[in-house]
Amino acid sequence: MTIKVALSGAAGNIGYALLPLISSGYIFGSKAVELRLLEIPEAIGSLAGTKMELVDCSFPCLTDVVITSDPLVAFNNADVIILVGGMPRRKGMARKDLIQANTKIFSSMGRAIDEVASSDVKVLVVANPANTNCLVALTEASRIPTKNFCALSYLDHQRAKGQIAKRLGVPTNSIKNVTIWGNHSESQYPDALSCGYCVDKDGKNVPLSDLLADDKGWANNEFITSVQNRGKAVIEARGLSSALSAAQATADCLKIWLVTGTKAGEIISMAVYNDQGYYGVRDGIVFSFPCECRNGEWFVKEGLQLSEFSKNKLNITEEELLEEMAAAQELIGSSPMKIRSVSMSTCSSVASLATAATESDMSVYLTSRM
Repeated sequence: MTIKVALSGAAGNIGYALLPLISSGYIFGSKAVELRLLEIPEAIGSLAGTKMELVDCSFPCLTDVVITSDPLVAFNNADVIILVGGMPRRKGMARKDLIQANTKIFSSMGRAIDEVASSDVKVLVVANPANTNCLVALTEASRIPTKNFCALSYLDHQRAKGQIAKRLGVPTNSIKNVTIWGNHSESQYPDALSCGYCVDKDGKNVPLSDLLADDKGWANNEFITSVQNRGKAVIEARGLSSALSAAQATADCLKIWLVTGTKAGEIISMAVYNDQGYYGVRDGIVFSFPCECRNGEWFVKEGLQLSEFSKNKLNITEEELLEEMAAAQELIGSSPMKIRSVSMSTCSSVASLATAATESDMSVYLTSRM
């Protein structure tokens, strides 16, 4: 069986870092992979060079590479779709303007998915604002189950593990079950204490609430803000947004979700459609929760006991997501559960999507700031 994987924004930095992980077997093992690379027309030439490189790498799993500016071609019978391309926030742009620009793009992405993708397609949204972009896409793709969509909060999950490991002086992968709650934004709540633990050198699981018992001031303040602002810190240091870590987190999220599942007793953070009102969070939004994965499906881990501090943090990020949803609905005049078509009559090219989102240079579509 050949897995058809479509990637939007494929010529950008994240796409470039992600392609070897898709093609090498890192995500899907030995299964054959056919790539569909989606970009604006102005980037097709660059993408042709990337296709040449993929051929030159001689990846054993890669069977074909299709480059296109038409989402109906890219998504046709696709099994996995990774939406990296979006409109990044530029200097002077209000968050509401960013949301509405991306709503136009992801409304058409969702309609294209609904029209031509496999009925069991799995969709991971990376482009920011990822949660609301995911909500727009999944509500437009009414033929596809909402459980088949996810927005990337696993990058924040990995960032949180790294900060805790550095604080405790232990290997990063010894840190388990941190949770990112809510939005992939500065309102997110990185939570080390509700479920997290560290596997010590003897293989014993030691709760982070015990290890950080005398350091809760850090866990409830500096730790949270450092994870919330990690993407900004990378931009300040590197001069560019996160690409390597975003690509790796995207690959790992897909691998755990669709292939390996989570290990017994472990969770990962995934931003998923909240149709059950988990943990008292308003239903109808895409919210990051602690999730277990089995047989290609995610399940929110329920029953965690949250402190009043944690509940307050969930309320803050929930409120931001409700505001984002309202901004998207204001543009397209829809109910929460039925996002209608916007003014574009076709989604024949990503160029038209970017043009609809802004009258400025379409090259901004290539970048998704993480």
